[in-house]
Parts: sequence; C-alpha cells; structure tokens
Amino acid sequence: MAARTTGSSRAELIADTALALLAERGMRGLTHRAVDELAGLPQGSTSNHARTRQALLEAAVRRQAEREARVLTPDEMPVGTGGRGTPVDALALALHRYLTGHPELLVSRYELALEATRRPELRAYYDETGRRFREPLVAMMTAAGSTAPERHALSLVAWCEGLMFSCAAGSYHDAVPSLEALRLGFTELLRGMLGTPDGPPAT
Repeated sequence: MAARTTGSSRAELIADTALALLAERGMRGLTHRAVDELAGLPQGSTSNHARTRQALLEAAVRRQAEREARVLTPDEMPVGTGGRGTPVDALALALHRYLTGHPELLVSRYELALEATRRPELRAYYDETGRRFREPLVAMMTAAGSTAPERHALSLVAWCEGLMFSCAAGSYHDAVPSLEALRLGFTELLRGMLGTPDGPPAT
C-alpha cells in the first residue's frame, strides 16, 4: 500500500503515510522511521514534524477525520425540508461510498480507535474529532421530526459502525451491500424510529 503523494504538503504526506502503515501493518508497524521510509522522505523528517509518538498519532487522527469527511461529506445531510434529498439517500450514498471506495480508511480507523482506549490523551483528541460527524446526524434527526434525536443518532451510528466493521474486517468482508440494499436498510431503520423513512409517525 503506497502513501498518497500527489498534491500533498509534507504534513499531509506524513499523516497519510501513517494511515497507510496502520492499515497495512497495524499499530506496531507505525514508527517515525517507517513513515520516512514509506513516504520516501529523508530520515528524521517525521520526527521533525511530530516529535513524539503521541504527536504522530494525533496527526493521524486529524488526517483520518479530514479524509473521512471527504467521503462521508456531512454537508450532504439534509437539513429541514426540501433541498438536498432525503436522509435515506444521503446516508446510503455516504456509507456505500465509504465501503466500496475506501476500505483502508476503515482499517486505520479501527487501529486508532483501539489505541485510543489505551491512551487517555488520545481518547480525548479522538472523541473531539468525532463530534463533526455526530452533530450533523443529530441535526438531521431533529429536522426529520425525531422525538429523541440524540438517542436516534446514536442508533444510526451504531448500525453504520456495525455494518462497516462486518464489511471491512468481519464475516461480510466479501459481501458489501449494494447502494439499493443500503437504502432499504436505512428505510427500515428510520421507519422504526420515525414512523416513516423521512419524517415523524403519521397521524
């Protein structure tokens, strides 16, 4: 697995290479020297940018969030009525794009999440970056008429996380759902929460 190089600043190259190493070799394979070697940088370049392992992990978490934002694009989440499509369409498109086009990001995400359980200082940093994804979901559920938007957003996240793990590292790794199958799954899930896929229970 090669690190991304085109159009990258050195900081982005280092962080992208760290993510590539996490996906390819796991947490033990992530070292300053390994980043320099895989990125084709002079020895010591990564240490100059991120002097400690904590700093390197924080750079990886930050870059992970940036790249996931491009894939999941929270701005596509519908707000209010009309405009940018239904919650089902937005959620299915984002998840399908992630599962089919960026499996390596899922693996690096799990490596970072597990490491955050062992490093309290990384846990706080990891959680802070995750808020940018939770907040649009809460807003979406509120706009859709949810009576418990925080709880329903958590259920959506848990459903998506379970599906992503199953398809990236679990027993469904060779059976990624189609876009239509994901639309059906989100329709069923939101109907259970809201009564209809895109709004409050009918009266």
